[in-house]
Amino acid sequence: MEIETLYKYFKECTSVTTDSRNCPEGSMFIALKGDRFNGNAFARQALEEGCRYAVVDEPEYAAADEPRILLVDDCLKTLQQLANYHRCAMKQLKVLGITGTNGKTTTKELIATVLQKKYKVLYTQGNLNNHIGVPLTLLRLTEEHEVAVVEMGANHPGEIRTLVNIVMPDAGLITNVGKAHLEGFGSFEGVKKTKGELYDFLDGRERNEAFVDAANPHLMEMQQERRLSPVFYAASPGTGAAFEGKLLSCSPFLSFEWTSNEGGGRVDTHLIGSYNLTNAMAAVAVGRTFGVSVADVCDAIGGYVPTNNRSQLTETPFNQLVVDAYNANPTSMMAAIENFRLMEVPHKIVLLGDMKELGEGSREEHRKVVEHLRQCDFERIVLVGPEFAEVHAEFEHYPDMEALKNVLSENRPEGCYILIKGSNSMKMHRLVDVL
Repeated sequence: MEIETLYKYFKECTSVTTDSRNCPEGSMFIALKGDRFNGNAFARQALEEGCRYAVVDEPEYAAADEPRILLVDDCLKTLQQLANYHRCAMKQLKVLGITGTNGKTTTKELIATVLQKKYKVLYTQGNLNNHIGVPLTLLRLTEEHEVAVVEMGANHPGEIRTLVNIVMPDAGLITNVGKAHLEGFGSFEGVKKTKGELYDFLDGRERNEAFVDAANPHLMEMQQERRLSPVFYAASPGTGAAFEGKLLSCSPFLSFEWTSNEGGGRVDTHLIGSYNLTNAMAAVAVGRTFGVSVADVCDAIGGYVPTNNRSQLTETPFNQLVVDAYNANPTSMMAAIENFRLMEVPHKIVLLGDMKELGEGSREEHRKVVEHLRQCDFERIVLVGPEFAEVHAEFEHYPDMEALKNVLSENRPEGCYILIKGSNSMKMHRLVDVL
């Protein structure tokens, strides 16, 4: 079936789903396949549950007695092509694509919050930033939307290229490039090359605005190698960027001032961590470039409250928890530790889980974290996981989160500030229940 024909069926539907357990009335079900499931087998069930059409790519699941089952060559490619076709049909739309090693979800949330002060905005929900999540995001677009903010993630070379060819952004922002997913990328240069695929797409296009952190030498080098229309921002004064920030406080919440040729202001945020100043300044730069007023930019960033285990302060009856446990890599781990060290609060404890997908360099990167911890004056340092097991030295160590959770359940610290960080697969966020 040609994508133009399928698009006509899509326009009759209320939404798109790839989960036969979630079939909104009037939606289109697209049957994806994985190692342990075959969505084709659930096409008829999806129709019975309320879907208007079901799209399959195996002929045995399409039958003459059910014309609402539509046969295509490859459901995943069809999902991506349909999303691109729909995005291109939204002539009124301006799309900002975001990628980076750290901070892309927080930056996306802040930017969307700012832009909503002036526009009808569609933005990536949660971390649906892969080859399936990005198309599903675009297929939520309606004629009412004026701006889309689309987060794009990757852990292998070429993945950002695939996503930008679906999204076709008019503007782009790379938050940073760091040591993450090195198993997939092979090296730091592989990270730069893959993240830079966003810049590659914008290179020389008629609409090619790039929002660039002027204090990041890697991004400055990368943008200079392409023909872009850069808008510079920075988390510190003296860079010459169009939008510059100045840290005022981060004990525990981030407060900052920002300036530009067209004004500025002070913002008191609900974010933990001085490293979030760069993310906030990205939102300032995008918001002002898109015509959001100075007052609205400040109000939006100041009113944003994180709820996704990223830079989140959780107050319990017993402790104050700095929960940054959605993901971890050497760059974000060091930033979190250093920010926690600088926080002027009493009785500081750190609970750190392994950093995953670092390949052959994993032991060395975990060793560097331990070396840095030796220089910090924390009351208690606890390391979790097999990677830290090899280098934990004098620090308290547990094989997994459950082992630590059992210990904390029997002897819970109280009256403390506690940093909880680790890769998502370490499930460190579950420690919140006992702390």
